[in-house]
Amino acid sequence: MKKKILLPTDFSKNAWNAIQYAIELYKNETCDFYILNAFNATGYALESMMVPEPGEKLYEEAKEKSEQGLGKILQRLSFRDESPNHKFFMVSQFNNLLDAIKDIVDKEDIQMIIMGTKGKTAAQDVVFGSNTVMVMEKSRNCPVMAIPEEASYKDLEEIVFPTDYKMNFKRRELQDIVEAAKMSDAAIRILHASNGDPLDEEQENNKKLLGEIFDGLPHTFHTVTNVDPQSAVRCFVESRESDMITFFNRKHSFFGSVFSRPMVKSLGRYSKVPVLALHDLRN
Repeated sequence: MKKKILLPTDFSKNAWNAIQYAIELYKNETCDFYILNAFNATGYALESMMVPEPGEKLYEEAKEKSEQGLGKILQRLSFRDESPNHKFFMVSQFNNLLDAIKDIVDKEDIQMIIMGTKGKTAAQDVVFGSNTVMVMEKSRNCPVMAIPEEASYKDLEEIVFPTDYKMNFKRRELQDIVEAAKMSDAAIRILHASNGDPLDEEQENNKKLLGEIFDGLPHTFHTVTNVDPQSAVRCFVESRESDMITFFNRKHSFFGSVFSRPMVKSLGRYSKVPVLALHDLRN
């Protein structure tokens, strides 16, 4: 079945790296890639209610710059030994990034957003740029994969899935993890950060349910005791050289808002591990 993937770009090196990663990850799949640049016309005072219209100088200059940038990406893609199952669509839209993404996700029925973690102006000590965090938090109806600046593609061997076992997952909610594992013959490592207390009956049932959902895929259960969830994930991933972290971005969970600044920094300033944020469909 054809996959529709959105690749936002600000024409930075990091954004290009994310595009290359996405192409490699889905190299054996039939995909339509939508490469999106959201542009705006700088020069208008923020307090002004005036919005530049098509035909106005600032608008047309910004639009031309956006389209030229997308043209260069298309040209670079043409030099690759590309899969015949991949198609590319360039989208230039006058909008802010989040609204442009929501618009394309809705119009084209996008199934995955893959983007770099830093833009051109990212501070050196911030692993995930503010745009990436915003998209992960606000784009609630589409999974988002963040590709760190230093990440280079290699076949996935191990996907880490942190959980507190307090959520009874539905099979469809975990479909993206299952799909990623199947594409790469990767193993799923289910990680629980425990405070030392045994699992209660509900947690045991949810753990069993996860085992059923991942049945047929290589998967193992792991527990780290008396370590906060953020540190548990970081240590586990670093010690095993895992290839991806995936989790549910829930507002009210033990794991918390994983993309809070402290968590982002604890994942490592120069993290090389892509992160896949899934969304609780019941939120």
